[in-house]
Amino acid sequence: MPHRSRLLELLRERSIKRGDFVLASGARSTYYVDCRTTTTHAEGQFLVGQLGWELLAASGLQPASVGGLTMGADPVSYAIAHTSWLAGEPVHAFSVRKQPKDHGTGKRIEGSFTPGTRVVVVEDVITSGGSALQACDAVEREGGEVLAVLAVLDRESGGREAIEARGYRALSIFRISELLSE
Repeated sequence: MPHRSRLLELLRERSIKRGDFVLASGARSTYYVDCRTTTTHAEGQFLVGQLGWELLAASGLQPASVGGLTMGADPVSYAIAHTSWLAGEPVHAFSVRKQPKDHGTGKRIEGSFTPGTRVVVVEDVITSGGSALQACDAVEREGGEVLAVLAVLDRESGGREAIEARGYRALSIFRISELLSE
């Protein structure tokens, strides 16, 4: 089975929940998508790495590092970094803390990131775009250059538009309409 079809199947099996949910954005929804149940699954992480790397390579962006707001972005960025190494074109990973540490170095961004680094911010799910934009702001405050935002899933709830309104490209492996159409 092709990687894209299999990842879509895994997301449907493992990540979609039906019911009445309040999302992080405050909006109500009849479904909830918890991509972490797929992105932390061994096969899911392999597929996310492959497809994320392919999307990144096709974009022509050539970042030095990928990462985003912990914790949804962490398995996605690590999977892409691992796949990039295997492909012989290393793209490293970083994590953005929700708040700076209050001890040690007090860093907000951990991992392979220094001022001047060209990055693609990654996300598991884009809903309003708030988490991705928060990560973009943190990267820029620390002197990094954000090239785009890449997500496993775009909920098609205005997040892509919010990201693009800020001047960033928005890329996604899937749209929610693909996940919900069975």
